[in-house]
Amino acid sequence: MPYKKPIKNILPNKPPKNPLRRSQDPAAIKQAAQFPSVGVTLGSYKHNPFEGAKALPRSKPQRSLGLLSRFRQMFSFKRLSMIFGVLVLLTGLWLGGKFLYNAHRLFRGSILGLLTTTKLKGEDSGRVTILLAGNSADDAGHSGGDLTDSIMILSIDTKHNQAFLMSVPRDLYVQIPGTSSHAKINYAYVAGKTNNFSQEGFPSGGMGELESVINNDFGLTINYYALVNYSALKEAVDAVGGIDVTIQSSDPRGLYDPNIDYATHGPLVKLTNGVHHLDGEAALDLSRARGDSYRSYGFAASDFERTKNQRDLLIALKTKAVTAGVLSNPAKLSNLSDAIGNNVKTDFNISEVRRLYDLLKNVNGGALKSYSLNNVNGKNLLASYSAPDGQSALIPASGIDDYSGIQTFLQQITSTDPVVQEGAQIVLLNATATAGLASQQRTKLQAKHFQVSEVGNAANQATTTIIQTTAGKNPNTLQALVKLYGKTAVVTAVNPYANTYTADFIVLIGNDQLPVPASASTTH
Repeated sequence: MPYKKPIKNILPNKPPKNPLRRSQDPAAIKQAAQFPSVGVTLGSYKHNPFEGAKALPRSKPQRSLGLLSRFRQMFSFKRLSMIFGVLVLLTGLWLGGKFLYNAHRLFRGSILGLLTTTKLKGEDSGRVTILLAGNSADDAGHSGGDLTDSIMILSIDTKHNQAFLMSVPRDLYVQIPGTSSHAKINYAYVAGKTNNFSQEGFPSGGMGELESVINNDFGLTINYYALVNYSALKEAVDAVGGIDVTIQSSDPRGLYDPNIDYATHGPLVKLTNGVHHLDGEAALDLSRARGDSYRSYGFAASDFERTKNQRDLLIALKTKAVTAGVLSNPAKLSNLSDAIGNNVKTDFNISEVRRLYDLLKNVNGGALKSYSLNNVNGKNLLASYSAPDGQSALIPASGIDDYSGIQTFLQQITSTDPVVQEGAQIVLLNATATAGLASQQRTKLQAKHFQVSEVGNAANQATTTIIQTTAGKNPNTLQALVKLYGKTAVVTAVNPYANTYTADFIVLIGNDQLPVPASASTTH
C-alpha cells in the first residue's frame, strides 16, 4: 500500500467549507444522521468526516475587573442615594446649627422659643414700635464710631397690616435726659453708654438713653430696639442675593458722589435714575453717601437724601427677605442669620421673633410708608440752628425744644381715628356777640382730636358756616364737622378769608351754636 502522509492540522484557523453542510442531498443527510458520534474535537470545532467542521458554542472569557467596572460596583445608584442623603442631612444640621446659634446669641431666652409665637409688647393697643439705630462701631480706628448716625422708627399697625418707617435726623439738637445740656441726637447713645444710663421703663446703657430722648420729645412709646452696625446691611444684602432699588433723583443724571469707595477703588455712588440691582457693597455705599463733595450731583437735600436712601434700602431688603426664593433656600437663610447675628444687638425675646416675622410678612407694597420730618405733606417740620459751640444743627420748626408740631404729625400717622389720620387744619371764627365762643369751641374740638390751628372773630351771622378750602379732600373731617354742628350748618367752598387764613376748613360759628336759655326751653 503506498505511503500516505499523516493528517495534521486538518482544520485551519477557519473551518473548511463543507459542501455537504448546506447540501440538500438526501443521502448525505441520512449518512450523517447514522453516525452522530463520529469525529473528534479539534480546537473549537467538532469534526465530523461526514458533515465537516461544525462550530461549538464558545463560553465568555473570564476577564479581570477594570477600573470602570469596579467604580460601578462601588458606587451603585443605591449607594449614591444613601451618600447624597447623608450629605444633605449633615448640611441641614450644620445650617440649622448655625441658625440656632445666631438666634441664641442675638435674642433673649431659650432657642426652644422659636417653636412658639408670643404676642409682642404694644400689640394689644394695635401698634408695635421699634427704634432702629446704626453706627460704625465695627470699623477699627473709626473716629466717633459709636455715634448713631442712622436713627429710624419702625411702627407697625398690627390690626390693619400697615407700617411706617421714619428717619430721625442725626443733627437734631436735643436735651440729654438727666442733664441740662443739649447735644445732637446722634450723641445720646454715646452719653448713655458712657454714663451707664439707668431709668425704669427703659433699657440700660446707650440705647436706653436714646429711647428716653425719643419718648420725651416725640411722645412715642418704644417697645423694642435694634442697634445695627453698618456691616449688617452689606452682609444681609449679599445673603439674599442683592436687592432692587429705584433711583429717583431730581437731577436727570441720577446720583453721583465722587468720594472713594476703598473696596472697589471707584466713586462711592454713580447711579442713573431708574431701577438698579445692588450687591452688598453698593448698598452700603448708597446708605453712606451724602453728596456733599465737590462735583457731586443728585443730592439736593444732602443728609436728608441719605436718610431717604437708607429707608429705601431697608424696604427693599425686607421685600426680598420674605420672598420664596430666600425662605426656601437654606444657604441664604443661614447667611442672613449670620449677617444679623454678627452685627445686631436687640432686646427682642427669641419667642417674639416669629411673631414679628409674621407681622412684617403681611405688610405688603404701599402698606409700608416712608417719612422724613423735612417734608411732611410738603411742610418742613424742622429748622436750621446754630448751636452755642458753633455747630450747625436742626431744631423743630416751632422752636427749640418745642416738639408740638412733630408730635401732632406722629399722632396723625399712628392713630386709627380717620379724622386724626387726615390731619386737616381748622380755623374757628366767632360769628356771634358772645365773647370767647371760638376759644370754647377750640377746646371742644381738640378733645375730639381735631387740629385747630387758629381762632378769631367774624361778622355776626345766624347759622354756622363750614368753608371747605380743599374741595374733595379730608372727607372724614368734613363729615365729622357737619355732624358736630348740626343740620343747620352750611357747607360752602366760597372763601372770603383766603388772604387771611391758611387752613383746610374755616368754621364761622353762628348764633345757632349758642346755648338755649333755660326760660326759652320751658313749656307752659
